[in-house]
Amino acid sequence: MGSGHGHDHGQRRSWGEPAPSPLRRLMSRASALVGSSAPPARRGLRELPRALRRGELASTYLAAEAGRDHAAAGAAALEALEQSASADDWWPADVWGHRALWHFEQAGMALESVRAARRIGDVRLAAGDPDTARRYYAEAIDEARDIGAEHEQGLASLGLGHALLERGEVTTGRRMASAAVTLLERAGATAGEIEGARRLLGTEVPVGESTEER
Repeated sequence: MGSGHGHDHGQRRSWGEPAPSPLRRLMSRASALVGSSAPPARRGLRELPRALRRGELASTYLAAEAGRDHAAAGAAALEALEQSASADDWWPADVWGHRALWHFEQAGMALESVRAARRIGDVRLAAGDPDTARRYYAEAIDEARDIGAEHEQGLASLGLGHALLERGEVTTGRRMASAAVTLLERAGATAGEIEGARRLLGTEVPVGESTEER
């Protein structure tokens, strides 16, 4: 994930592989809409901020980090993200999300890395920053597609649709919602997840609201 790990999403199609499906072309177009600016490279971790060093989860995380147990450290950090997000505490959630993502990447845990990137997008969007949120969603979509994780791809597509609508990009946002419905249905997602994508697909924009159709 991210430019710091040398991933190359271009020209991966091999001889004899079928042409991209309409859904895959839409996913590629969504990534292109975000532009070439990926989230910042993750070269390493700074010391965990002192304010986040309290509590059982922090102790579990710090012990795993000290022992270079990246899988356990990533899991603890992701759980800390979820706890912070449930309290609408966005700064700690963002810090924990990036630590989870870094550790999962170090452990080579592709699916968990995708989930962490998506959840960072969710945190950024909830905190009122759809611009950077969409970059994390697009990264998660690319990586989820590469490993065949349609459920995560669908959830990231739904998040990107929300971010685009927040930016007033109504047409593209709804296209992403449509893609999310398809992916989530195909992946056997929960009824609530699929219904959330369908609600976004039918979102009405108030008359007179400034939008940029794409």
